[in-house]
Amino acid sequence: MARPPQNINQDLFTRGGIITEHDPDFCIVRLRMPAGMITPAQLKEVGEIAGRYGVDRLHLTTRQTIELPHVDPSCLEGLLGELEKNGTPLGAEREEVVNITSCLGTRNCKFGIIDSVGLAEKIDKKFFGKELPVKVRIAISSCPNGCESERLNEIGITGIQKPIRDPGLCTGCGTCAHYCREKAIEVQDGIIVLDENKCMECGFCIMPCPFSLIRGAPPEYRITVGGHRGRHPKLGRNLVTVKSEEDVIRVIDKIIYWIYRQASMGSMLPEQLDELEFDEFKKTIIAMVGE
Repeated sequence: MARPPQNINQDLFTRGGIITEHDPDFCIVRLRMPAGMITPAQLKEVGEIAGRYGVDRLHLTTRQTIELPHVDPSCLEGLLGELEKNGTPLGAEREEVVNITSCLGTRNCKFGIIDSVGLAEKIDKKFFGKELPVKVRIAISSCPNGCESERLNEIGITGIQKPIRDPGLCTGCGTCAHYCREKAIEVQDGIIVLDENKCMECGFCIMPCPFSLIRGAPPEYRITVGGHRGRHPKLGRNLVTVKSEEDVIRVIDKIIYWIYRQASMGSMLPEQLDELEFDEFKKTIIAMVGE
């Protein structure tokens, strides 16, 4: 690994949001931006700050943040100070909890089941930048559409909602079956039949009911662990489903604690879970949560 240039504050390079470039005389500065949210004023100021420090292009990352490439390391202290003042501080990249990603959720999306942005902000406040033996990415999708590919992260949260139908009032019109993308609903002899094994609990069948006879159960949060993009993509496995944001925070807290105490350096979390019995890991986490 190339060493950062001399005659600068070397301690800055221990912070994960600063990445030495291929040309070791320059570095990349990655910002902290939970859920990818930024105000127009902040975005404008990021551009102006970048321009003042000789950055002519910005990079939008897959983790919903912004990178400033080709930064002169001798300017880092002034640059970081201005970014902090703007509310767009230095991010993370190494063996730590990095930027939390999220879809727009119930605040803007018609398919949203949970407030994924609000949850991302809470997770960021509690866990962002926590140093760990391995890098931990956390992503949230407000529904099973999985727009954030949350199951391809070390920790994924998916909003789900079970449909509840009143069979005594249902006319069997089949509108819900038409809107079901999983073909989990069929009309048999004028009666709606739901195949629970196919149902993804996405809630797509609820709103289209022309008689409002299908209602949704309270939203829940499905948590997966052990996903990974990178060189060898891997889907996370279902760990537990909980009923509130507070429960999500508690489960993540125990997962992070387990990683801090038990995980080893040198390999990604999914690889380490493969070496262990996942069922045992699951039992351990649930026992730690107390439910």
